Amino acid sequence: MPDTEPRYDVIAIGNAVVDVIASCEESLIEELGLNRGGMTLIDEARADELYDAMPPARELSGGSAANTLAGLSTLGLQCAFIGQVADDQLGKVFRHDMRATGIDFDTDSRTGEPATGRVLIFVTPDGERTMNTFLGAGQYLPKEALDEDLIASGAILYLEGYLWDPEEPRRAMRRAIEVAREAGRKVAFTASESFVIERHGDDFRAMIDEGLIDILFVNESELATLTGEDDFDAGFDSVAAKVPVLVATRSAKGAVASAHGERAVTAAAPVAKVIDTTGAGDQFAAGFLAGYARGEQLEVCLKRGAIAAAEVISHYGPRPEADMQELMAERL
Repeated sequence: MPDTEPRYDVIAIGNAVVDVIASCEESLIEELGLNRGGMTLIDEARADELYDAMPPARELSGGSAANTLAGLSTLGLQCAFIGQVADDQLGKVFRHDMRATGIDFDTDSRTGEPATGRVLIFVTPDGERTMNTFLGAGQYLPKEALDEDLIASGAILYLEGYLWDPEEPRRAMRRAIEVAREAGRKVAFTASESFVIERHGDDFRAMIDEGLIDILFVNESELATLTGEDDFDAGFDSVAAKVPVLVATRSAKGAVASAHGERAVTAAAPVAKVIDTTGAGDQFAAGFLAGYARGEQLEVCLKRGAIAAAEVISHYGPRPEADMQELMAERL
């Protein structure tokens, strides 16, 4: 058991990036040779090339774990973020946006190159997003930047799979897991993308086998990559046997969760029109964790996730625009 009551509900470590979002036709995706509907890591030169080719765009602070915290904060939870920005204009924008959302973010900025990370997101008429990520300063989050007392003060440590790819933040996240577990806290992990599992699946499977992950978020594709199982139920059951809480989203087919032997499902929440699917998984995690942190029933946690995901895909950008507490009260 933890020695002290947590100060924060959720503390997250993730990429500190700014999303640049533009609507485009399918032809531009093909012309630029983009991985439609996926996420591709790019260097700064490619980021500049794609930015120059984008139609008029919106700039919004993003990053998977940061987006989830933004959702949690709007739902009334106390949150803190650990991530790396550069000492530049985008870094200042990101820090301001986090604090303005009520999230504590005190990691020192990094001087010199590279710049603060950015994600160039092309949204086609069907609402599908194609992401191209320049991690920038975020991939240099050092272990020394961790505030271990802060990590120990959070009930749940939430880790972003995207940030597992670069070596330096991977070491930092391993240390953060040690700190959280020593303090008796829960560790939540989002797989983020199938390509991350393809590169680091051995790490993730080892952490699952060692009992280091208490709550795991995956989508249907990521689950198949993680387990090698084409059959959803077989893959889900194999992981659920090893992880105390498993949440698997299935897009329009809803979501499934297992917690300590209990299993629940939910349908996708209705949406009048899908505008932009950016942040859908991030906000599903926010809704689910908001319920989980308050000890709600598993099915209710799933419904919260579905409502949060539906809200964010009804507009541009990866963070909520509605009054989420009011929305939850109306729709639960």
